Amino acid sequence: MISSSLDTHVEALRRFSRVYTRTIGLLSEGYLESPYNLSAVRVLYELAHTQSLTASSLAHDLAMDPGYLSRILRQLVRDGLVTRTPSTTDRRQIMLQLSDDGAIVIAQLEQRSREELAQIVTALTPDERQRLSSALSSAAELLSPTEQRSNPFIIRPHRPGDLGWIIARHGALYVDEFGWDATFEAEVARIAADFIEHFDDTCEHCWIAMRDGRNIGSIALVKHPERPGVAKLRLLLVEPSARGLGLGRHLVEECIRFARQSGYHTITLWTFGELAAASRIYQTAGFQLVQEAPRHVFGRDMTEQIWELSL
Repeated sequence: MISSSLDTHVEALRRFSRVYTRTIGLLSEGYLESPYNLSAVRVLYELAHTQSLTASSLAHDLAMDPGYLSRILRQLVRDGLVTRTPSTTDRRQIMLQLSDDGAIVIAQLEQRSREELAQIVTALTPDERQRLSSALSSAAELLSPTEQRSNPFIIRPHRPGDLGWIIARHGALYVDEFGWDATFEAEVARIAADFIEHFDDTCEHCWIAMRDGRNIGSIALVKHPERPGVAKLRLLLVEPSARGLGLGRHLVEECIRFARQSGYHTITLWTFGELAAASRIYQTAGFQLVQEAPRHVFGRDMTEQIWELSL
């Protein structure tokens, strides 16, 4: 008997399941207009992304009844999509592998799946797409076993309103954690305003990290106004609730990747020695400290630093 306190949540999950299966077409006899149902396609997909598996390990990975899996495998072997070969280390074990024909079939199905899902997403507004991505990421994280939760955040481009959030969170966090005064929030506001007013989407970018539908981090890359070929890393922020996830490192790596693609030869950044956690991230990414000097700023005596990375 389901308790009344859980009933609302159970019904919400059931409603999502009905909408999802109808939208994706999981109830059709042939998945993606193929001769195979969803379970058979899952088997093909698993074999396509693993060199070889035994039937028992495949049943475990897919949480599938061994008898049901055996019937699926017989059909796939009969159709020439899967091969069975004795293990080289234990002749009692039979290894399953995708055949060349099987690789072609799964590649076609994956492409068809991407095209059909693209049609669904295209019908949504940009804001709706973002809401959908955030909700699905949260659902996947919550419903996956703990050991499978490897990347509990998503990274997206900035959108209207994000720069205001960046300003507010920088102002609040640096007061709480470092005792900086309100002039720091004013400085961040100037940086954000300059980004918006002079934004060049061909070589500049701002990223927002999200978790459970909430913003948890940011970073931006802009061209240096006086040094051609040089980019400036700006506005790195990681919320306290998101620390320990590797988010700061991930954001910096995303910046570096974009800078290389955009043709920059150097990335430079401005920070302070007192921000030890940020300095460790920059150093790990390969940045070198090229300049530092004492400075009284934001109501504190600190060590101003310039770090650079040659690409």
